Amino acid sequence: MSDSRQPAGRRCAMIAPMTTHAQGRRFEHRGAVPRVHPTAYVAPTATLVGDVRIGPRARVMYGAVLDAEGSRIEVGEAAVVCENAVLRASAVAADQPVLVGDHVFVGPHATLLGCTVERACYLATSVSVLQEAVVGTGSVVAVAALVHTRTVLPPEYFVPPYTTALGEPVRLLAPGDPEVPQAIGRLGFAGTAFGVDTAWTDRIARHEQIAEIRSAEFGAHADDRAVTD
Repeated sequence: MSDSRQPAGRRCAMIAPMTTHAQGRRFEHRGAVPRVHPTAYVAPTATLVGDVRIGPRARVMYGAVLDAEGSRIEVGEAAVVCENAVLRASAVAADQPVLVGDHVFVGPHATLLGCTVERACYLATSVSVLQEAVVGTGSVVAVAALVHTRTVLPPEYFVPPYTTALGEPVRLLAPGDPEVPQAIGRLGFAGTAFGVDTAWTDRIARHEQIAEIRSAEFGAHADDRAVTD
C-alpha cells in the first residue's frame, strides 16, 4: 500500500518528532558562541550569531536571525521568536543589547534592534522596536507598529496597529500625521543608533555615514566560524 493510502496515524508515526535540543545554525562571532538551554528549541533554519543566550523552553522558529554583533542577545524563559524575525544588538554608538524577557511573544517578521522587551509582552507581526527603546511589562505592540528610538512604554501599554510610538512620556502618531518627520528628527535617531551627528536636514551625508559605519561593523563577520558541536 502506498504512503498516500496508509492510515493517517501510521503516516504520522513515520515523521520524526521535534527534538528539544535542536540549536539551529550557530556562528562564533568576535570570540563569542551562542548558548542554547537544553529545553529550548531553535529551528534548523534559524541563525544565531555571537553572544546569543536562549533561555529554558524558549522557541526560535524558522528563518529567525539573532545577531549579537559586538553586544549580546538574551531570550528569556518560554519566550517565542517567530518566523523571519530579526533581533540585532550593536556596540557601535553604545552597548545596545537585545533583551527579551520571560513569556514574550515576538511575531513573524518583527525587528528588534538594541532594545529591551520586558516580561509577558506581545509583539505582533511586522512590529519594529528600535535602539534603546523599552517595552514595559505586559504591553502589546500591534501589527506593523513602530516603537522608536529611546521610547519607553509603561507597563501594559497598547500601541495600535500601524502607529508610531515615540518619546518619554510616550506619544502615538498615526500614519500620515504631518508631525511624524519632525518628531522623529527630534529623537536623534542617527546619533543613538549609529553615533552619527550630521544635521537632520543633510540626509545624503547622514546616510553615507550610516552605510560606512554599518559596512565596517558587518565586515567583522568575515571571521565568523560555524559552530558544529
